Amino acid sequence: MKTIFDETLRTQLIERINTLNENSTALWGKMNLYQMLKHCRVYEEMMLGKNQYQRVFLGRLFGKMALKEFTQDDNQIKQKTPTLSQLKVKEKSGDIESERKKWIDLLNEYANPPEHEIVHSFFGKLSYEQVGQLVYKHTDHHLRQFNS
Repeated sequence: MKTIFDETLRTQLIERINTLNENSTALWGKMNLYQMLKHCRVYEEMMLGKNQYQRVFLGRLFGKMALKEFTQDDNQIKQKTPTLSQLKVKEKSGDIESERKKWIDLLNEYANPPEHEIVHSFFGKLSYEQVGQLVYKHTDHHLRQFNS
């Protein structure tokens, strides 16, 4: 399974992030480049345990079942998969370069990940392996969204 903990894969993702520019547009979804970069930064902060969000009701009902589906193989996250409300970025513009740098810095933290338990606001408690798989898939999903 592909994981953010694999240094080669992490480096490839960062190289793809660096191909994004102010002319990059989404192939699907409603986010613009700035919103996607900030969304991914906020997601990494959650997955590294820097921010915690309350579990959403639907996650309590279906989170474990959905987690199993997301982590059973290397299939990509489907287009137009809903975004958790806590991770939606409302502002339409901001400093693209700053958000890119923050996101890359957070991805680099997976070289020495924290050892505390991560609780995803939809999926619930995650194992080390699940964190690695979900972060890789989420990053790849949004880079594909912006054709990178």
